[in-house]
Amino acid sequence: MDFCTLLYRSGQGWSVPLPAHLDSEQTLLLAFGNSRVSDDPKPIHELLRAFPRAVFMGCSTAGQISGVQIFDDELSVAVLRFRHSTLRAASSALLNAGHSREAGQALARQLIASGAPRAILVFSTGVGVNGSELVAGINAITKGDVIVTGGLAGDGDRFQHTWVIDEGEPREARVTAVGLYGDKLEIAFGSGGGWDIFGPERRITRSTANVLHELDGKPALALYKSYLGDRAAGLPATALLFPLALRENTLDERRLVRTVLAVDESDQSMVFAGDVPEGSLVQLMRANFERLIEGAGAAALQTRAPRHAAGPVFALAVSCVGRRLVLRERAEEEVEMVSRALPEGSALIGFYSYGEFAPRGVGTCDLHNQTMTITTITER
Repeated sequence: MDFCTLLYRSGQGWSVPLPAHLDSEQTLLLAFGNSRVSDDPKPIHELLRAFPRAVFMGCSTAGQISGVQIFDDELSVAVLRFRHSTLRAASSALLNAGHSREAGQALARQLIASGAPRAILVFSTGVGVNGSELVAGINAITKGDVIVTGGLAGDGDRFQHTWVIDEGEPREARVTAVGLYGDKLEIAFGSGGGWDIFGPERRITRSTANVLHELDGKPALALYKSYLGDRAAGLPATALLFPLALRENTLDERRLVRTVLAVDESDQSMVFAGDVPEGSLVQLMRANFERLIEGAGAAALQTRAPRHAAGPVFALAVSCVGRRLVLRERAEEEVEMVSRALPEGSALIGFYSYGEFAPRGVGTCDLHNQTMTITTITER
């Protein structure tokens, strides 16, 4: 497998000439940029002209990762040409958040129709979507036999307009995926958090899918605001600093993290990136800088298991916007930790997201929030 990464800077152009010699039907082109790219898609069109046969995927972000740096205005691009593997793209319209499961099923059916993929990379619009239902739809078709990773597109801390690349254009209200097929593929994944849990554990007494109405019989938003204090004026963005840890019951030792996407003052409810099932238990979380950075490195180390390739790999990093807002100027430290944990000569790009897709160790894919997830790809 051949791979390279490059950047497009507005007013300066490409960091290196576009490697058009890598174009083929076995080439995967990934591009991540800010939400404004959809207003001026010139670099997207230049990529299309240089790589007319490639499978083209990507999305808007809350920051682009390239190597050990984080950018806001540049377009971060990776080109992967496979030698022994094949690719297939799939996409589906996303009518509204309630359509998320059906959209996930539609994606998976398109990809399974071409055979059994070794892995699926998923990129979805980041607003107007229920990430839990989206991956549940995919899991219902793949039955846990396929590695599924990816993430929800971002829009900085604005939560307004997100896009994904679909048929060569940045489009809203879509979900996309690429299936990777071939017995020479080596795919590994990892995820890490690093948040501290604090405060009392509360029960969700009323919710609908990803909308939280009541905790312990009290309006959820009012209770949440009491913890935020003066920061409540900055909702929903400030909620990224205090995500919720969710578990099914007191016997469940595994927790999922849930991030707020929107709030409704009229009924005092909160909209999350994934499901918050009624009867579940939740606790507030807050940042521990050192543990966040260490968690990113741990995610990359999970991909270094002996069964996986020891040589250079392509690595896709998807981290949560909340981590970046908390870490601020230290955000590049978590990217550096990932880079140091990868094999020498590896390429690293990615983005800050509104939700991350990856299995929890083994099994089917889950929606994560506030994590760093790593997917590594190579061929034997």
